Amino acid sequence: MEHQHEMKNGACAICGQTEKVYMNAGAGHLIKDTKTKKKKAESHAGHDHDHDHSHELEGGLVKLFTPAIISLVLLLTALALDHWVKPDWFAGWVRFIWYVLAYVPVGLPVLKDAYTSILRGNFFSEFFLMGIATLGAFAIAEYPEAVAVMLFYAVGENFQTLSVSRAKANIKALLDQRPDEATIRVGAATKVIKAEEVTIDDVILLKPGEKLALDGVLISSSASFNTAALTGESKPDTKKEGEAVLAGMINLNTASEVRVTAAYEDSKLSKILKLVEDATAQKAPTELFISKFANIYTPIVVFLAIAIALLPALFVQDYEFRDWLYRGLIFLVISCPCALVISIPLGYFGGIGAASKNGVLVKGSNFLDVLASVKHVVMDKTGTMTEGVFAVQEIHFKNHMDQATLMRYVDAIESYSTHPVATAIHQYVGEEGEKVVVSGVEEVAGRGLRGLVENKELLVGNFKLLDKFDISYDVDPNSIVYTTIAVAYDGLFQGYLTIADKIKEDAAQTIKRLHDLGVQTTMLSGDKSTVVKYVADQLEIDNAYGDLLPEDKVAYFKDIKVADGAKVAFVGDGVNDAPVVALSDVGIAMGGLGSDATIETADVVIQDDKPSRIPVAINIGKRTKQIVWQNITMAFVVKAIVLVLGAGGLATMWEAVFADVGVALLAILNAVRIQRMKF
Repeated sequence: MEHQHEMKNGACAICGQTEKVYMNAGAGHLIKDTKTKKKKAESHAGHDHDHDHSHELEGGLVKLFTPAIISLVLLLTALALDHWVKPDWFAGWVRFIWYVLAYVPVGLPVLKDAYTSILRGNFFSEFFLMGIATLGAFAIAEYPEAVAVMLFYAVGENFQTLSVSRAKANIKALLDQRPDEATIRVGAATKVIKAEEVTIDDVILLKPGEKLALDGVLISSSASFNTAALTGESKPDTKKEGEAVLAGMINLNTASEVRVTAAYEDSKLSKILKLVEDATAQKAPTELFISKFANIYTPIVVFLAIAIALLPALFVQDYEFRDWLYRGLIFLVISCPCALVISIPLGYFGGIGAASKNGVLVKGSNFLDVLASVKHVVMDKTGTMTEGVFAVQEIHFKNHMDQATLMRYVDAIESYSTHPVATAIHQYVGEEGEKVVVSGVEEVAGRGLRGLVENKELLVGNFKLLDKFDISYDVDPNSIVYTTIAVAYDGLFQGYLTIADKIKEDAAQTIKRLHDLGVQTTMLSGDKSTVVKYVADQLEIDNAYGDLLPEDKVAYFKDIKVADGAKVAFVGDGVNDAPVVALSDVGIAMGGLGSDATIETADVVIQDDKPSRIPVAINIGKRTKQIVWQNITMAFVVKAIVLVLGAGGLATMWEAVFADVGVALLAILNAVRIQRMKF
């Protein structure tokens, strides 16, 4: 299926620093393909595979930066002794050991990582580059520069860790609303147990202010819940006995009881959380290119550095090995691809985090790229641009009998139907009045209902039902915009009532924003053509087609793709429109909390049913791609300039530090900007 864009060969081989930074930030699982996740995590030196690898951040910023602070103090002291105090004793082995002590806190972890990477088959990692560059600097007695390079490298890595940690925290703060414990009822008593130990059919006692840990059904008479964590809606949602309640909802009033219907790991919230955490396993083409590029690029620059150090001996008359080795070491530091292999995944990760903050769940960075290129959005009507909840609009009855009485008759016979129209009529009529007895109710397929009230025939349905029973009427059904319910009683046409679905408040704004982005819009619906045309006209949608069967939607969608030749998105419920979702470049599902199938089949899920999230998602895709390419351009340009200067002996190790760590930090700061943008 075109919309899935799955990787077949597992996760791409990213530069080792990416893995280390994500592990340090407690987000190691976010750079692995789900198939290789457990295997790689278990091989990580001495860690349990379920450990979150966040130990570096557990002690806060001070603990994270302590090695760098120690190294900095020792380096500054050494520089002061070298250039200002100049004591006699600070020379020879004392000076060497002092700089070694300054190097060890920041250099030893990098050398250890280089060794581990070599054991795992990644010989040319950036740990290896930094290791040989700084050890080489020690070999030619450039002690201050060796320490400074590794110090700035370590500081840069720490800032990268903080950036990834913040991006991860933004997502988890939004989604991971599951409490760790739940209070269950055991007979007349209660017991607090771990949430993952709760089983299906257990009864949870939910106190006011507590979050529900698992999906279930309310068995108390009623309860009000704060659903903001799931839908973004701050308005309380009142549930009645027998209605579904979801993990993450907060009980607002009296203590309530919920019977569990799904295991902890199967709750919709757990599935959404897993969806987002696994999102980075789906790599964007740019990420795949950069990681492949790094695997080829790094060995090349190592051999070029060796060539810079040794080959001039054949051509330069006053060849000095120490000078050319220094140039080669500078070349190594500059060439480290950290700015690319860290900032690009972080840019996409930031885009996924920004989308999550705005109520949009994106299944992978590849879909951010597709969203950025979308030129045509095709959408369903019901539940997408309209509320999906029908309501009675107008009543056009004759004066043959009392309108309120006739409406109670209609409500009584519609109570035998499960159609949303029946619910709309019942909500309109309400509970008041005497109960009407209907006998002999039968459903006439595709037409409506027939029954007896007070021994007289009652017909409620479309006008085809009246045609079947030879009831004459004096209206043209095709001239009525809304869904129409015709009523006949005792052999006479009594009139009709109209049922309509309300257009969502932000639907018009959605279409306007899409047009502002240069995106064309089309509505495909199985609803009545007049209704579809009316909604499309109200919203100023470019094209609209109604009375479509699922196979008709597929045919229309294929025509749109062929005609446009560009990326086309489809927005629907993700279940009924599965064939069209399969054809789309990116499938966007409205109401992600409505069904498990929606979460599993769509590429992008709109959490709160608001269509205005569609242009937001496209905008986030565009900005993410823009930032990623800014970083690529900046890294290549700066590195190319300093590489040439370094090879020519015009750049020192300090310029090399800027070209590596400085550019990496600038790229990371640029990448995290997206998390602060407003869309």
